[in-house]
Amino acid sequence: MSNGARITELPYDAVIGTGEGVTEVKEKSARVAVVQEHDNDSSDEEAVTEEEPEVEDEEILASLPADVEDIDLNHSRLKSVSRLGLQRFTQLKRLCLRQNHITKLDPEAFSTLKEVEDVDLYDNQLKTIGDAFKECRKLESLDLSFNLLRHVPDNLANHPDMHTIYFVQNKISQISSLEPLSRTLRSIELGGNKIRRIEGLESLVNLEQLWLGKNKITKLEGLQNLKKLKVLSIQSNRITKMEGLEALENLEQLLLSHNGIEKMEGLEKNVNLRTLDIAGNFVTELENVSHLTQLEDLWMNNNKIESLQNLEAQLKHIETLDTIYLEHNPVQEKEGANYRRKVILALPQISQLDATYVKQV
Repeated sequence: MSNGARITELPYDAVIGTGEGVTEVKEKSARVAVVQEHDNDSSDEEAVTEEEPEVEDEEILASLPADVEDIDLNHSRLKSVSRLGLQRFTQLKRLCLRQNHITKLDPEAFSTLKEVEDVDLYDNQLKTIGDAFKECRKLESLDLSFNLLRHVPDNLANHPDMHTIYFVQNKISQISSLEPLSRTLRSIELGGNKIRRIEGLESLVNLEQLWLGKNKITKLEGLQNLKKLKVLSIQSNRITKMEGLEALENLEQLLLSHNGIEKMEGLEKNVNLRTLDIAGNFVTELENVSHLTQLEDLWMNNNKIESLQNLEAQLKHIETLDTIYLEHNPVQEKEGANYRRKVILALPQISQLDATYVKQV
């Protein structure tokens, strides 16, 4: 091995925006361990590890002007925000604190951030946010994914402009406390939690995206008031029946892969669907989709479909259909080498079958 330095962690950067389309990077002393690697043939000395002094929390943002609008402290080994001196950045709009070790939020640290719109606390160790953002009344987007929350925060009424919330991969067991955001909330992500029932959404009449993948939900319910919903993702749950979708007339994407569904049904009113994903279920027949004339992507791989006989009747007239996945169904093995040819003949409009593009003649 040749002589050289191996950096075991990326240098710490504080990235800021001036609000005038100019981004500056203020580099602090690197929080890195540099290991000198010597050629074994030229020296018998052991590798020496040298650590540069760590930057104190008080110094991290010391050189930044008070009028910055964007601060990025991603992966900075922070355990607290109390000593960062955030209070002086009264024009701040975006604050990124992703991938740190923060366990508690001090309300005083955020008390002057009255202009902040986007706060990202993805991948920390927070069990609660308390009243940390009480004064941040212009907050529009909040990411608390990959933390230790057991409940949806109950003080969201302080944020009348909130339109996007991420609670992915926490320990939340119940959907609640969202009523104060009924006017503004457009998207909520609750995937990877411990939710067993779809509830608490009745007031979210303007919601457009609902992400509930990888929970323990057994039934499609509680969706009747979400008339503006465009994306519904309930992948990797315990759904056994396609139902409760009648009110979702504006739905464009329905993602139901990896559940226990046996029959395609309940889509009579969802005529604006563009993407339908029911891969990884127990569906035995392609049916009840001929009215979905806007459909572009249909994913039905890894089911129990044994015949291609319904392909033409259900899908050939849908001119928008571009991609269909049917692989890993019994019919693929049954048809053998003829499988691909038969699907393409039945659906000449498609440009992709499974993972392979269709050669246009």
